[in-house]
Amino acid sequence: MRSTPLRARARIIFAGLTFASLALPTGLAQAQGVSDFYRGRTMTMVIATSPGGDYDQRGRLVARHMNRHIPGEPTIAPQNMPGGVGLAAANWLASVAPRDGSVLHMIMQNMPAHQAIGGSGARFDVRKFGFVGNTTNSPNLITAWHTTGVRTIKDAMERELVVGASGTATASSYYPSALNALIGTKFRIVNGYPGGNDVNLAMEKGEVGGRGSNSLASWRSGHPHWIAQGKIHFLAQIALERHPDLADVPLIWELAKSDEDREVLRFICADVAIARALVTTPETPPARLEALRRAFDATMKDPDFLAEAGKMKMDISPTRGEEAQKVAEAIVAASPAVLARAKVILEGTGK
Repeated sequence: MRSTPLRARARIIFAGLTFASLALPTGLAQAQGVSDFYRGRTMTMVIATSPGGDYDQRGRLVARHMNRHIPGEPTIAPQNMPGGVGLAAANWLASVAPRDGSVLHMIMQNMPAHQAIGGSGARFDVRKFGFVGNTTNSPNLITAWHTTGVRTIKDAMERELVVGASGTATASSYYPSALNALIGTKFRIVNGYPGGNDVNLAMEKGEVGGRGSNSLASWRSGHPHWIAQGKIHFLAQIALERHPDLADVPLIWELAKSDEDREVLRFICADVAIARALVTTPETPPARLEALRRAFDATMKDPDFLAEAGKMKMDISPTRGEEAQKVAEAIVAASPAVLARAKVILEGTGK
């Protein structure tokens, strides 16, 4: 029997290998493709605030640990992109960033609501971002400095309280504006601070008497001594349910005087469910988005990540990316009547 010529055998082997590769399960082939894409790559973690605040600390913490759980183990490099109180970073992600899953963004909480009411400067659609996951649903709080004598929301209805905010299209401006319009508080809002840390410093100096918004998680991680020493008083919380540690602090929608007002205030509270969410660019290939979501989930359970978060006194109460996506879409899809009323109140054009 004649032996098969060397070239013929090579063709047979090559054909077999090609057939075997085509016959690989789709999931395995996609996993290999994702790993190949990320291996040796440097990803970007875009943070929409200046360094030092809760968004910045969370973004950098996730960047230090999440890469280990992404197939191919890329490097993740944080990049601060402050400007337009979150709009600059969100617009960049929507229109400039590569749409390949190589960019992550710790998106500002108020971006879905700002888009929903037709806020100026929004050149993005949060529904097209790929939500990777959310790190906390800690409630936001309207806060007064201890020297003002304002200790409750009722006090803020009886006397003026000057609160600091980083811009009109931020939660720090939205919340006190809504309460002024709907329940009769007397907040005077001073906008234009570069970031939350600057408002905190202004409180210490006596430039302002409070802060229009900051999360409980951020207060606990950044200024736990202020809480312990009674230097700040929480007037109202922004959430859909009272936090167990804040049972005596009212939710803003509980203060509403009518069902219509209550619906508007609940709309304003809805984005707390995605208070510190991580997103990636529109049109990211589905297999890469899936890989990023599962890497996020694994990071939220990573002992090293949790240990470092614990040392930073940082609250971690995560939400999966699929659920965070639904929350953002629901905010944008709020009823026209609620959105119209919210727009008037939040943009300060009337009641």
